[in-house]
Amino acid sequence: MVLLDIDEVVIRFGGVTALDGPSFGVPAGAICGLIGPNGAGKTTLFNCVSRLYEPESGRIAFDGQDLLARHPHEISALGIARTFQNLGLFASMTVRDNVALGAYGRMRPGFVATALRPRGTGASERQLRREADEVLERLALDDVADHPAEGLPYGTLKRVELARALFQRPRLVMLDEPASGLNHSEVEQLARLISALRDDFDLTVLLVEHNMGLVMGLCDQVVVLDLGQKIAEGEPRAVGEEKRVIEAYLGAPA
Repeated sequence: MVLLDIDEVVIRFGGVTALDGPSFGVPAGAICGLIGPNGAGKTTLFNCVSRLYEPESGRIAFDGQDLLARHPHEISALGIARTFQNLGLFASMTVRDNVALGAYGRMRPGFVATALRPRGTGASERQLRREADEVLERLALDDVADHPAEGLPYGTLKRVELARALFQRPRLVMLDEPASGLNHSEVEQLARLISALRDDFDLTVLLVEHNMGLVMGLCDQVVVLDLGQKIAEGEPRAVGEEKRVIEAYLGAPA
């Protein structure tokens, strides 16, 4: 079953066509890599799914529902979470409180604000903190739960942002360059973590990534964009051998 369906999405910024009609589907339970050179339109597509951008034409459906008919604040409640290229954490807040903010999309208005009040002891706070601690423990972040995000290693902050996305209880997680800034060992750990989380939380994963080792070793499916168009789609090894993909990354012979 296709969970996320992208159909001929077009978006322009001034005279630049950022997405020029790519179409593909992401099956439920799959890990799909979205790759391509800089400027290919990968993050733009993420922003269209997140409803941060409004396409000029095309269709985006999630579990059969038209996402383009939804407001941006409704996307999280549908079961879609994402991370960003640049970390969107609050430096002065503790790791636990940063993660707890992921509950915003699935809680009633005022719940999160109440739960995060200093010295709060109500049932709402206890529930939120208990759930946050479970996610933190799963991502091996329990030892820094009370530490401010500021000053923590970059690899740790990447896991904090992933924990916040998981705290939304999503069905689809979109990861925007999760391996950027990580060393080789951290990338290997990340690959194992994403695979395990997919299985443990019954997730579908769509990731934008420039680390081809991670993509080829982790993904079930790869979609390649170049200049806003889809130029290849399929299993990682087959896609990596396609002439158009090689030319997009390395250039064609003179």
